[in-house]
Formats: sequence, structure tokens, C-alpha cells
Amino acid sequence: MDSTLKSLLWRQMGASLDMLENAITACPEALWSDQSREPQVWYLVSHTLFWLDFYLTANEAEFAPSPPFGLEELDPAGIIPDRVYTKAELLAYLDYGRQKARRMIAAWSPTHPGPSYTFRWGTMSWYELQIYNLRHVQHGAAQLNLILRQEINDAPRWVGGAGEGLE
Repeated sequence: MDSTLKSLLWRQMGASLDMLENAITACPEALWSDQSREPQVWYLVSHTLFWLDFYLTANEAEFAPSPPFGLEELDPAGIIPDRVYTKAELLAYLDYGRQKARRMIAAWSPTHPGPSYTFRWGTMSWYELQIYNLRHVQHGAAQLNLILRQEINDAPRWVGGAGEGLE
């Protein structure tokens, strides 16, 4: 991938991550762990970050989320973690994912296009998977922003591009 395309992909992935971070930070503690919500806010964020991390991993067999996160998302039964993850834990996981995304995008080369990824619903290249990943992160940020708007009548503003450069 040439440097222009890498920069464009990073600017948009980084913007989606910035929007998610802003929404996490804006979320009141009472809403964060409100057990009457389905899904609970903390779980929506955990789900988004788990898949960000997973889709940035070169090989499914090598994937292991950083502690304290587990592999519950891969369980076909749809189980959720057995405890509420704190904002601090999920902000740290977001930062981990941001750094991983930055490294992966910066290192990618057209001469090493990477593997194809096969899921039960189809196969895609690394390039397409990262656009899919970006869309998934943005979807999670949008869901959280909608919840914030509905519950506290406030939500963070749109972010047009990553706050930090690729390299």
C-alpha cells in the first residue's frame, strides 16, 4: 500500500478510534454500568475493541486479547464477560488497539499483501478487512453516541481525521 493510501486509512481509522474514546470519556458512570440497558454500555465498548484487536491480528491462532480481556466474543453461545470492565480498562485496551492499528497500517506493503481472512460469512483480503474493521469501530462509536444523546442529551462531536499521524 503506498504511503498516501496508508495515511488515508490511518486518518480514518484513527478518527473512528478518537470518536469512540471521546464517547467513552463522556459517558457518565451510572450509564456505563446500567444493568437495565441491553446491551450494557461497557459491553458495547468491550465488543467493539475485542473485534478491533482480533481483525488486526495476522493469524487467528495467534490471537490473544490483552488481560483482563478474554475470548468470550468467540463463543457461539454469545456469552459476555463475567464482570463489568471499567472505563480505565477499556480506554487502555483502546490505546493498545490504536497502537496496533498504527503499526499494522504503517508496516503494510503492496509486495506483502498479507493473507486472506475467511469467516463463516465470506473471505476478504487484509485491505478489505481493515476497512470492515474501521466501519465496525465507527458503528460502535455511533451506537454509544446515540445512547449518550438519548440519555443525557449530549454527545461528543464528529472527528474528521485522526488526532495523531501515522508515524
